[in-house]
Amino acid sequence: MPDFISLKIESNIAVTMRDGVTLYADIYRPDSDGPFPTILQRTPYDKSTSMTNTMLDPIRAAKAGFAVVIQDTRGRHMSDGEFYAFRDDINDGYDTVEWAAAQAWSTGRVGMYGASYVGATQWLAAISRPPHLVTIAPTVTASNYHDGWTYQGGAFELGFNMSWTLLQLTLANFKNVSGVQNVPRERRGKLIHDVDNMTEGFEFLPTKDYPGLDSGLAKYYYDWLAHPDFDDYWQALCIEDRHSEIDVPALHFGGWYDIFLGGTIRNYLGMTNSGGSETAKAGQKLVIGPWAHAARASFMSGSRYSGIMADPAAIDVDGIHLRWFDHWLKDEQNGITEEAPVRIFVMGDDAWREEQEWPLARAVETRYYLHSGGKANSKNGDGSLATETPQAEPADVFLYNPADPVPTTGGALCCNPHFAANGAYDQSQVEDRQDVLVYSSPPLESDVEVTGPVTVSLWAATSTRDTDFTAKLVDVCEEGCARNLTDGIIRARYRESMSNPTLLEPGKAYRYDIDLWATSNVFKTGHRIRVEISSSNFPRFDRNTNTGNIIAADTELKPALQTVFHDQQQASYISLQIVPR
Repeated sequence: MPDFISLKIESNIAVTMRDGVTLYADIYRPDSDGPFPTILQRTPYDKSTSMTNTMLDPIRAAKAGFAVVIQDTRGRHMSDGEFYAFRDDINDGYDTVEWAAAQAWSTGRVGMYGASYVGATQWLAAISRPPHLVTIAPTVTASNYHDGWTYQGGAFELGFNMSWTLLQLTLANFKNVSGVQNVPRERRGKLIHDVDNMTEGFEFLPTKDYPGLDSGLAKYYYDWLAHPDFDDYWQALCIEDRHSEIDVPALHFGGWYDIFLGGTIRNYLGMTNSGGSETAKAGQKLVIGPWAHAARASFMSGSRYSGIMADPAAIDVDGIHLRWFDHWLKDEQNGITEEAPVRIFVMGDDAWREEQEWPLARAVETRYYLHSGGKANSKNGDGSLATETPQAEPADVFLYNPADPVPTTGGALCCNPHFAANGAYDQSQVEDRQDVLVYSSPPLESDVEVTGPVTVSLWAATSTRDTDFTAKLVDVCEEGCARNLTDGIIRARYRESMSNPTLLEPGKAYRYDIDLWATSNVFKTGHRIRVEISSSNFPRFDRNTNTGNIIAADTELKPALQTVFHDQQQASYISLQIVPR
């Protein structure tokens, strides 16, 4: 294909779904007869805006000899029908793939690409096995729309779900919503107010009666709150339970500070181990950068500068996509499948590195145990972190008051940075609180690389029938700044099962396993490894009311006295994967 070619761009091409609903797509392709291999993006974020360029510029792709189809999903922007998150994307994805494959300008070989919800449309299409779908390239997306999208560890992702639904879904689509559902135009002013005053929404109780998305604007939001357990509602859409039904290779992109990092990794591992064909199992590639959610061109994560090499443009993310599609859709032997299957950005070293597997085979699982003299409250307390197992040590105690929760400060967040800025930030103010237990290693005598999954095993008791426990991994520099790396939460009633919650016996010690997903970070000489333990991270997660009632329906906020154990019989620790240097 010559460097300079004429392109043909067609707008609002009708595609009819099996139930008669018409969806509309824009098409970018070389202005010639073709046929061309086809790349499809199905997006709720308006096919005609710059968001469609996330991870791959359709103009560049068309110049490279592809036909690029970008479609508004059902009920979004130009497309007809009612939007209900996830529900219709299995059938609509199948129908659109097969429509694209049947066009005269198509070779009949179709790939899919895109980030976030656009990644979800790929996985949901893939589980329906459209015959002409050859490969997918999902970026920063989940593997389970219950745990890892709407909830995490049983706690509702309040900050994400409310901001995403209000701003990116409802307000952005208001013209369409008004036309389909006949919503009075004055409702737009109320939506704008709710977006600009989202803090009020975060604090509204009961959560299920939040008025900002009523009037039929986002029925799915209230359905999510009505289904806190991993029940039939969620199981029908769970990608990670259906990897064996997916028979296409996948190019996975993730970010260390991405809200869907856990799902990105689980999809890669699940497909590698259980994909529906040998081609699928062998055809998985994982790239993880130091990025927050859907970072298109950023070498910053929150307040942390990772260097120019952190910018997606530095590794030519568009070019990686095109080489992937060249191989799978054009049969070009360009070597991309012979390259290392895993490519990660190692923070601290601020460099990219290729690996042969995930987790790394050479990493050594190392337990850093919590220690204190019973006064680990705040960074000024006596909490410490060491590889030596604890002996007889007094427990640490703090009061969790849901009326005064620990504020969210950075992390894997989305989608309104004004109310919840994502990425790495100094945790010093959080660590001044008495309801935050802080455990720190001595200053390191040499660099320590942590690359791999991170988990916290916590022995704890509470005075109530239900509560939350949170954990955070922090890199403390010599000057004292405390940069968050990754964090997690467990809602106590879901400690054994996300499907069958059980309440607690007050005062009884239970073991809680908290998944902090993963990181890759070099703790430099003189730095300290730190773990924070608390019971809230608000408004990222909704507040546990501590009553044992249905949380979304609760208006009572009950304080809970929390006890964290770290003794010989009940040793609490963080598990880190240490890579030899």
